[in-house]
Amino acid sequence: MSYIKRIIEEDFLEKLAVSGAVLIKGPKSCGKTSTSKQYAKSVLEMDRDKQVPIIMATNPQLLLVGDTPRLIDEWQEQPEIWNYVRHEVDDRNAKGQFILTGSANPNDDIKLHSGAGRFTVVQMDTMTWQELGHSTGIVKISDLLKGFFPDFYDSGISLDFIIDKMLIGGWPTLLNESAKNALKMNSGYIDLLCEVDMSRVSGVKRNPIKVRSLLRSIARNTATLVDNKTLEQDAKISDRNELSRNTISEYLDALSRLMILYEQPAFNPHIRSSASLRKSPKRHLCDTSLAVAALGLNKESLVKDMKYTGFLFESLATHELNVYAKANDANVFHYNDSYGLEVDAIVQKRNGDYAVFEIKLGVGFIDEAVENLKKFERNINTAKMDLPKSLNIITGTGMSHRRPDGINVITLASLGK
Repeated sequence: MSYIKRIIEEDFLEKLAVSGAVLIKGPKSCGKTSTSKQYAKSVLEMDRDKQVPIIMATNPQLLLVGDTPRLIDEWQEQPEIWNYVRHEVDDRNAKGQFILTGSANPNDDIKLHSGAGRFTVVQMDTMTWQELGHSTGIVKISDLLKGFFPDFYDSGISLDFIIDKMLIGGWPTLLNESAKNALKMNSGYIDLLCEVDMSRVSGVKRNPIKVRSLLRSIARNTATLVDNKTLEQDAKISDRNELSRNTISEYLDALSRLMILYEQPAFNPHIRSSASLRKSPKRHLCDTSLAVAALGLNKESLVKDMKYTGFLFESLATHELNVYAKANDANVFHYNDSYGLEVDAIVQKRNGDYAVFEIKLGVGFIDEAVENLKKFERNINTAKMDLPKSLNIITGTGMSHRRPDGINVITLASLGK
């Protein structure tokens, strides 16, 4: 299988040129090692080489010897290697010496000295539709953040296609798999997560049944504001499984460290109304395929429950926006206030420029999305902050176009960085 170029590579190469070491982190199997190997001149696989623990205990510097950039894959298997790399970067006083990859953040009790000035970090996610070739990428986030929308025509995509791609997900190893085979493999991913990874990353034996119950609850409530109390009640009602608040917090922490859980933070704009802003994040699993697998769903299930499929599509679109935003030095937020006004996603750059998005699976909800976007814009206190550069609706089906009122309708198959 030929290698597919990833969006993060530009950011990665820029950081490799200015720092002694670059850490690429992301969920297991998202493609970190394959991308790193495109640029590494030597490789150390910390999770595969049986000599590593012995050398770590006797002469750790030996592990750092090799042509540079030297890839240290799954570095968190021996977290102390971080500090040896840090010292080696200081001693060599050269750029681009090491690439570290990791699919888990180490325990808080591991004493890692700051890598400031030595390490830079790149976050990798599962593949986007632009990377997979499902999107032309003609509508660029970089343009929307400037208020520009291209003049073009696209023919749209089918609901059947969208559902298939949500089932398969953005895993590089599943590029040529059918939805049926991908479902089996993603179910296996969930099994390993519940039975092995959660205990390994915690250093404590976790109950696989309870882990699975929590994952199912997160999956059921994807792309919504859901607090720990709601997750506790949902798991109890749906799976008849008691999960204490403390257990949920510990499990959520472990899922975050495995980078399986993504929390979309709340936007905090200056508004005219007296509404209070919700500060809770929206929770998503790192790939829609894991939500489907956790719940044991299939194509027929999603076709029968279009309401849930709509939430799943929102989670997919948020995933895409997150990757494209990072390529533009931006972050993705959501908006929700006490008056009931919600906006699905706000992409904001460090300089304050931002674009606003509603996400709707079908064209039948566009009018509702338009009203939400206009309400949001009217509520901005322009004495204290600028209006958004663009108002946008991401859809699944239908065609991309700019409406007479200036609001952009964009199919996911046209969106890119």
